[in-house]
Amino acid sequence: MTRRLEYVTNPRAQIIGPRRFSLDVAGVERAVHRTHQLIGQLAAFEVDVFALLGMRNLSAFIGELFAASMILEHSELFRKNPHQDGYPDLLLLDRAGLAEWARLAGRLRDKAPFSPFARGGFEVKATCGEVPTPAVCQRRGFEKPDIGDQRISCLTGYNWKAHHRETNHLFGLFWDFMDRTPAIVAVFYSAALVETDWGKVVKPRDGGGRTTSVSTMKRDGVRKMYNGWITVINLSPYAVFFDKRNRSAEMAAAMSRSS
Repeated sequence: MTRRLEYVTNPRAQIIGPRRFSLDVAGVERAVHRTHQLIGQLAAFEVDVFALLGMRNLSAFIGELFAASMILEHSELFRKNPHQDGYPDLLLLDRAGLAEWARLAGRLRDKAPFSPFARGGFEVKATCGEVPTPAVCQRRGFEKPDIGDQRISCLTGYNWKAHHRETNHLFGLFWDFMDRTPAIVAVFYSAALVETDWGKVVKPRDGGGRTTSVSTMKRDGVRKMYNGWITVINLSPYAVFFDKRNRSAEMAAAMSRSS
């Protein structure tokens, strides 16, 4: 990525975590820009790292880069969950979190106390939205977007997926390709998600293609995330898309006020 992307901040944004811990919105925006710096370094590799990962893995990778950037921006507050499948991704090291981390000092290889971590933190999930099948795209006169192709013009919806229905205190990233490389175009947050905001957990079948259990966020959950939007790229098609999906005009209005 050769240019610094511009964003519009939600003037009402609040990031309230466990124990009513309040996180600064500006720190999240810095983490977004740091994520793009890391992506730029990867884009300079001799091989196409993003093509090697493939679309199936790329969203998870973008989420991991953002989580790593959040730790770099808040080294005194967050620690990465030591287990890949632990919950949440970012352990909150306030006084209670530090005490729990110290208590578990000799058990870092044990998954149980980190799934979940008793003192909580913040989860990170990423999506690039949904597009029609290749056949539907062809009937509509265009090719289904491939890796590197911007997707906003043919998106039909979006949601996030989790391994269980207890996921909350969630940073939901939405990304797309810009200049052939991934870029975060919006960050959403909710501390109000409940089990009914997530669909039934689909477990892997013997011999099936899915390797982990997955639950898809329902429309009510997506709306909660939209209501807690933090920042969106200053390009109107994205604000229009998110507003339309949530029957609102809030993002477009914020973008208009910022211009």
